[in-house]
Amino acid sequence: MESADRTTEFLTLLTQHDRALGVYVYSLVPLAADADDILQQTKMVMWRSFSQFELGTNFLAWSRKVAFHQILTYRREKKKEHLPLEDDVLEAIGHEVEKLATDGGDHRRDALQACLLKLPKEHRQLILLRYYEDLEVDQVASRIQSTPGAVYRALSRVRMALLDCVARQMQLQPNANEAVTP
Repeated sequence: MESADRTTEFLTLLTQHDRALGVYVYSLVPLAADADDILQQTKMVMWRSFSQFELGTNFLAWSRKVAFHQILTYRREKKKEHLPLEDDVLEAIGHEVEKLATDGGDHRRDALQACLLKLPKEHRQLILLRYYEDLEVDQVASRIQSTPGAVYRALSRVRMALLDCVARQMQLQPNANEAVTP
């Protein structure tokens, strides 16, 4: 019976945090097919090591740590291919994604919205097609009559610009915990 309870606990926590975990992985892995594989592998590793997870602690933080290690493994295996981001940059982006998804989320979402509005029309279109319409990179390329490689490079540049912009916006905006008086 204890095994069934532990399975239920795992599935409940995974279901509760599945979307946030997926957003984390997809934001750090350029190709959706690779992100799918990494996410699947992450969930298998999480299940195998769930006995080490201490109930009552932060499941999402734990799952992101497992995912990050799976992403690093993927990057080591793909080392022969050109990967545009160094591991330390990838880690920094991962921390920013975590921040967006946790504390101050509304404040960060407002900053992201402001930054999206500042993007040139073509860049905003790439983001909308890729993340809001959930199109694969090759589908985006087909839609805008470009190559998948060009779309991937453009998305990488736009994501970095958005990260910088959000950081600047966060410094300019009042603290999310402070009351803003009209």
